[in-house]
Amino acid sequence: MQLRSSLQAARRVCQSGGGAVWDVLRRSTGLPPAELARLLMTGAGVGAWLGDMQAEPDFSAWPLERARALRCVVLRAERGDACIAVAADPWSDDVGRAVTAAIGKTPTWLAAGSDDLARWLGGNGEGSERTTARPASRDSGSPVIDFVDAALRAAYRVGASDVHFECDRAGATVKLRQDGVMSTFARMEGVERAEEVISRIKVLAQLDITERRTPQDGRFRIELGEATIDLRVSIMPSVFGEDAVLRLLDKAQLRSRGDAASLDLLGFEAESSQRIRDLAELPHGMLLVTGPTGSGKTTTVYAVLSEINTGIEKIITIEDPVEYELHGVLQIPVNERKGLTFARGLRSILRHDPDRILVGEIRDPETASIAVQSALTGHQVFTTVHANSIFDVTGRFRHLGVDMFGFMSSLNGVVVQRLIRTCCPHCVGEREPNERELRWLSQLGLAWTAVPKPVGCDACHGTGYRGRSVIAEVHAVDDRLRDLVLGGAELALLRRHVTERGVQSLLQSALTMVEQRKTTIEEVRRVVGWHAA
Repeated sequence: MQLRSSLQAARRVCQSGGGAVWDVLRRSTGLPPAELARLLMTGAGVGAWLGDMQAEPDFSAWPLERARALRCVVLRAERGDACIAVAADPWSDDVGRAVTAAIGKTPTWLAAGSDDLARWLGGNGEGSERTTARPASRDSGSPVIDFVDAALRAAYRVGASDVHFECDRAGATVKLRQDGVMSTFARMEGVERAEEVISRIKVLAQLDITERRTPQDGRFRIELGEATIDLRVSIMPSVFGEDAVLRLLDKAQLRSRGDAASLDLLGFEAESSQRIRDLAELPHGMLLVTGPTGSGKTTTVYAVLSEINTGIEKIITIEDPVEYELHGVLQIPVNERKGLTFARGLRSILRHDPDRILVGEIRDPETASIAVQSALTGHQVFTTVHANSIFDVTGRFRHLGVDMFGFMSSLNGVVVQRLIRTCCPHCVGEREPNERELRWLSQLGLAWTAVPKPVGCDACHGTGYRGRSVIAEVHAVDDRLRDLVLGGAELALLRRHVTERGVQSLLQSALTMVEQRKTTIEEVRRVVGWHAA
C-alpha cells in the first residue's frame, strides 16, 4: 500500500465531510485495524484509537463546542496524567495548534473513527452510509462544507436550476443559473480550497475522489428545511483541475402548485394548450416535445401526463433521472451502470401492459426505433428530443437511421418550445428602439415607437426580469406534411405548408409578449433570434 497517497486521499475525503480519516482508510485498504494502526504509527507518526485503554473525555480546557466543531476530543487516562487527543484528522495543522494552545501541552495524537467520536461528542457517526445529505450546521468548522452548503441553499431559495462550481488558477467561483441566465454567487480563493470544494461534491455524490482525469456523473439527495431535493452531478476535468455542475431536481415542484398542474399554469396560450390536449388524447401514436436544453420540455410532458392521468389507463415512464413524482404513474429511472438503458427499459415496459408511455429522451437509434414501433402498435408515446424546429426533428430521426415511413406514420404532433424571461411587473419601463431594432421591426411590418425596458428593483434582485413563460409552436402532423417529408420536399415547401395551416411561430409568439409588455426585445433576440424574421 502506498501509505502517503492513501493518507492524502483519505484526508481530502475527511476535509470534504466524508467521514474520519481512520474510517476512510479502513474502507480503502481493507487492512485489519491493528495492522493499519501499526502502519500509521510507523509510517505517519500517529497511532489509532482501538478502544484498548480506559479514558474519558476532558472538556475543561477543551470545551465541547470546539471539540464538536473540529471533531477532536481530548482524553484523560484513568491512570497517570497522560493526555491523549483523538481526532477525525489528527494530521491537521489547524486542529493541532488549537488543541495545544488550549491545553498548554502537546498531546499524544491518535486517529479515531466517526462512531467513537460520536459516542464522545453526541450525534451520529459521519462515516456511515447515507442516502440523504443534510446541510452543515453554522458551526461546522469547515469553510469548504459551509461554502458548498451556502451555494445549494441559495440556489434552492432563488429557484435556480443549476449550480456551477468553476475552478481557475486562483480559486473557485460559484454561479447560479436562474431563469436560464448565469449569475455569480460567491467566490473562494485558493487552489487547495477549490480542490476541496470539488472533493466535497464528490463525497456527497459518492464518486471517486482520487480520479481527476476523466468525467464523472452521480447524484445525491439533500434536505433543505421541509424540502428534499435531488441533485444530478457532473464533474468535468479542466486545465485548472475540475469543474462541477449540479442540477436541482425538485420532485415536488409540480405538486406544490396543486394537484391541477396543467399546461395553463406553465404559461401556454389557450389555443396552444387545447392543441396539445387534442394531440395527447389520441389513442395511439407519438407526441414529440422539442427544443434546446433548458427549454422546459420535460415539464411540459409532465403537465400533459398530469392532465390525462385519470386512473383508468396504465401510464409508465422511463427517465434519466425521474424529475417529478406523479401519483399513480409507474416511473422507472434509467441506470446505465446496472444495464438499465432507455432501450432495454422500453422493451420491458411493453410487456407491462401500458396504455401510455413516456420516454424521457430519444438519444440513440435503438431507443428511437423501439419508440416508433411502440407508437405503431397501439400505444401513445410521449417523448422529447433535442432539436430546434419541426424541420430539424425529421432530420434528427433520419440521422438516427429510423425508418422514416414508420416514423412519420406514427407521429401525431410536435411541440416546439422555448422559455423566455418575463419583465418584472414592479419596475418595467419603456425606451425607444435603436436604429438596428427599427430596421428589424420595419421588416416585420411593425412601427413601434416604444418597447419594454428592464429596469431592476428589489423584487427582481436588480435584473429587471421575474420568472419565465413558455412560447411554443404546436404542429399537428397531417397527411400532406407526411407526403412532403417522405418525398424529400425542399425546406421552403415545408415552411409554406406550416404557415398555411396557421401555426403561430415562436417569433410571432415572442413579439406578442413584447407588445403586451411581458418581455423585451433583448430576450427575443437571446431566445428566438432575429434570423427568424
